[in-house]
Amino acid sequence: MAKALVLGGATGLLGQALTRVLTERGWQVETLGRADGNLLEMPFLEERLAKADADAVFNAVAWTQVDDAEDHPEDALLMNRTLPDALARVLKALGRGHLVHFSTDFVFSGPHQTPWREDEAPHPAGVYGRTKLAGEEAVLRVLPERSCVMRTAWLFGPGRKNFVDTILAACRKRDAISVVHDQFGSPTYSLDLAQWSVSLAEKRATGIWHAVNSGQASWCELACEAIALTAGPCRLEPIASSQWPQKAQRPVYSVLDNSKLSEFLGKKPRPWPQALRDFLFSEYVSCAHADKEGTH
Repeated sequence: MAKALVLGGATGLLGQALTRVLTERGWQVETLGRADGNLLEMPFLEERLAKADADAVFNAVAWTQVDDAEDHPEDALLMNRTLPDALARVLKALGRGHLVHFSTDFVFSGPHQTPWREDEAPHPAGVYGRTKLAGEEAVLRVLPERSCVMRTAWLFGPGRKNFVDTILAACRKRDAISVVHDQFGSPTYSLDLAQWSVSLAEKRATGIWHAVNSGQASWCELACEAIALTAGPCRLEPIASSQWPQKAQRPVYSVLDNSKLSEFLGKKPRPWPQALRDFLFSEYVSCAHADKEGTH
């Protein structure tokens, strides 16, 4: 039985999805997170990785608070660059284990008319994107023959609060909500991403991969679809980014091209609206039905 170590596998949105998919596919899974110890202490990390003796290590731990990263660049760098660098170095020394490291669409910024490809030069605008890019570069420099970097974006899925959950919760409390309409990205279902990631790990894929569901959307379009699918009663008001000021600059267009992944899978990843329907049906419609049944 193949063995996997999932960093962030107990509590993270992606980590939980990876743990679930790996288990379903017959892997023996162990998780490791910040609650287990200081991941930045090399002796601790060396001990845990050696003990796990994993065929594949999935790093789904990161500093993801984009605005907070602007105020805490050193802390963001520790989680987004120092940790993946350390993982790669420990695995290199052990001589065993394939590293799957997750990165972000925020490594790109600026005007662009077509989805970003893996071979296009990144140019992050903020601390979060810069630290994530530094993490990518460290992994591929230290362990090029046994690692792959999975860039993904706009994750939604079960197990942890995400944009879709936030929108639907707001709709239950208010008659109208405002959502930005001029930022475009690639909404991605965490369970789909986990399936692709495990498939790549099983084939010991290397290099950079853009792993997102097909299609693109603005935040407003994603929110509108979620509300429509759940028959939400509130009204959606599109606003410009300038009307929703945030500390960190967001990419205007960070849609990722998944052609390389499509070729590997032998089919194009399903469109994000289809994946969103699956998520909402399993998380909201089914739960609502169960609650209704429980009242009889």
